Formats: sequence, C-alpha cells, structure tokens
Amino acid sequence: MIEHHLQILTGEGEMDAFVVHPDAPGDFPVVLFYMDAPGKREELHDMARRIASVGYYVVLPDLYYRKAAGFALEPGNDESRQRMFELMYGLGNRMVVRDTEAMLDFVDAEPEADATRIGCVGYCMSGPFVVAAAAAFPEPVACAASIYGARLVTDRDDSPHLGLPAVAGELYFAMAEHDEWAPPETVRQLEAALEAAGTRHRVEWYPGAHHGFAFPGRGEIYDKPSAERHWQRLFALLRRNLGPGRP
Repeated sequence: MIEHHLQILTGEGEMDAFVVHPDAPGDFPVVLFYMDAPGKREELHDMARRIASVGYYVVLPDLYYRKAAGFALEPGNDESRQRMFELMYGLGNRMVVRDTEAMLDFVDAEPEADATRIGCVGYCMSGPFVVAAAAAFPEPVACAASIYGARLVTDRDDSPHLGLPAVAGELYFAMAEHDEWAPPETVRQLEAALEAAGTRHRVEWYPGAHHGFAFPGRGEIYDKPSAERHWQRLFALLRRNLGPGRP
C-alpha cells in the first residue's frame, strides 16, 4: 500500500488529507471517505486502508480544517467533547460540497486515480454529506453509502433529502436500531423522499445495533457482526457501481 499525508487546496484554505491506494499500476476507482464528528484520526486511517486494500484510491479529508485543523476528540474530556459539537454544527452540506469539488479536482490530476469512477462513504455527521455530494456531482459520483447518518431529513433548505432528484447513482443507508440521531420517523421520511425521487437505493436496519456500531474504538457500542455486515454492503456497492479495482 502507498500512503500520503498531504494538503488539498480549496477555496477556503488547505485541507489536510490522508490518501491511500494499492502499490500497483492502475487507474483505481476513487472512494471519498468523509470523517465522523470525532475527527480525522488513526482509527479512520485504518478503515481507509481496508477500503484501499481491495483496489481503491481513498481520500480521507480533515473537514475541520477551516477552524481546527488536526482536531481529534479526546475521550473522557468534556471540553474536547464540547469543541467537537461546536465544530460539527459549524459544518454544513454546502460547505462540504465545496470541499468535495476540491477533492474531485485533486483526484483528476492523480495518475493512480480514475476520477470518472467515484464512490463516497460517510458516518454519522458525514452521512448527509455523501448524499449532498452525490446530488451536486451526479456525473462522477456513481454511489454513496451513509452509515448511521444523522440529519438526513431536516427543515433546512439544504436538507439532503431535497437533493435526491438530482442523484444519478445508487445510495445505501445503514440504520442502527438504537439511534437518537436517526429515529424511525426520520427514516420513514427519508424512504418516502427516496421513493418519490425514484433514486436507486437500499435502506437497511441493523437490529440491536447502536449509533457508532462500525467503529472498533467505541467500546461496548462496537458491534462486530454489524460492522462486518456494513463492510460487506459497502464493498458490494462499490463493486456494482465502480467495478473492481486492480490490486
């Protein structure tokens, strides 16, 4: 595997990113990996490596670069937790769409990346970001996976569900049974919007799972069977829509 820590130039500064892809010739399909609220950290680097290991060019950006580059939650620290929420609520879908445009420009210039085949994956905070990216860039974004995404349906004018008619790719939503950020009523509204828009999609419930189940660092919340199911679903989504990478 080849790894880089680098900066991607955006219209608002330099965005740190972790980039990883197979150590082999190729034009690898691209996966844009959007971080969750605790920040860009080694746990996510490991997940990016797992995606890259099956033949993808993965870009994991630090979405907090505008206000707190390098922030990562310190578990058990109340001040750090408060700062995390401030940063999370300071991000919006339109901001991340602008960051996505910068990432697309970046991969378009990378010889190992095939910028015509793009997939996105996001967790919690970034679940809505991948839907917004798929709507904003329907030509290259062939698929997106939202894993226990929060705020997928809101009353804001940039709510992700409002952009569904523009999505050309396939969307996958993994929903935890126990999730205050995505209660059943919100999921029902999401499903209705997906059906009305005619979007190719699958919404799947994970029985017994809690919000955050995919992250090994979440202690008792981590649920290995559910986590492994989400990996199976993600890799199948990528294969269907991007084709296999060349390891």
